[in-house]
Order: sequence, then structure tokens, then C-alpha cells
Amino acid sequence: MAAMRRLGQDGARIIIPAFHNALIMHTAIDPANAADYPPNIQAILKRRAPAAEWLGQNILAIDTETGWTRIAYDLGEPQFNRFGALHGGAIACVMDDVLSVAAGLILKWGEIAPTLEMKVSYLTQGGPGRHFAEARVLKRGRTINFLDATLSHESGRVVATATATIMIAPMKKKAGG
Repeated sequence: MAAMRRLGQDGARIIIPAFHNALIMHTAIDPANAADYPPNIQAILKRRAPAAEWLGQNILAIDTETGWTRIAYDLGEPQFNRFGALHGGAIACVMDDVLSVAAGLILKWGEIAPTLEMKVSYLTQGGPGRHFAEARVLKRGRTINFLDATLSHESGRVVATATATIMIAPMKKKAGG
């Protein structure tokens, strides 16, 4: 797969898989290559949140300059409602996850980006299988940032869209640590 090469703000080399034809991209970024990324990106690649595990998250592409990411989610019965469709809460969880990764791409080490608000628009039922979510930072501010995301089934059908507002804040140290 072709890749774009960019330098991060700290001069670190960043390799971004080509995403000009994103629908055929199915290979996750290898966490073993995390050393190629700045520390905040290394943290995202090396340790997935339990919710990300539950959603079958695989980060496919990132762009630290624009705050863009493409992530695959393998969704199935654990994420279904009683009618056999993706549960709205699981879709919202996917959207929060992909938006959080996009937000994390623009942070400096020692910063966090809590979500202040998120709106999800459910466009159609999601079914079993691989889903692709893309998120990007629309507008950066000193502390408040605006993002959007789209979730599509592997068939190409758009399942949901979302917008979010995040706040960049310093990470507080744990007591006693």
C-alpha cells in the first residue's frame, strides 16, 4: 500500500497509509510501528480502550496534520438490539470512539479532549459485518474544537453521521502518582 510521509510538529516521521480509495483499505496500522509517531499517537496505537475492543476497532489511517482518521469496526450480535439491527447506543459508541481518536491526533502530550456534546443522526439500520468510520476536525480553536464523523457499512451504505464539540484541557495527574 502506498503511503504519505509527513513530519509531525516535533519533527517525528509520520507514515499515513494512502486513503485515496478508502473503501478497499482493510489493514490496520501495526502498533509495532508506534515508535514512528509522536507520543500522543503512540498512546492511541499501543493501548485500546475496553470499549474499542468491544467494538472490534482497527485504526486504518490517520493524518495528524488535519485530525482525520479512518477506523474499521467489526460489529455483530453483541452490538445488536433485540430486533437484530445495530443498537443505537452501539452506533453512538462507535461515533464517540472515532471522534475521540480524531481529537487525540491534534493534542500535545499531556492534553486530553473530553467531549462536551455529540449529536448522532441515524440514517438507516446497521447490520452485521465490517463498518468504516471516518472523523475529522472541522475547526480548531485554542480550547474548543468542532468535529464530524460518518459511519458506513462495508456495502457502502451510510448508517449514521455525527458532530461533536470537544474541549482541549491539560491532563490532571492522579493523586499519589
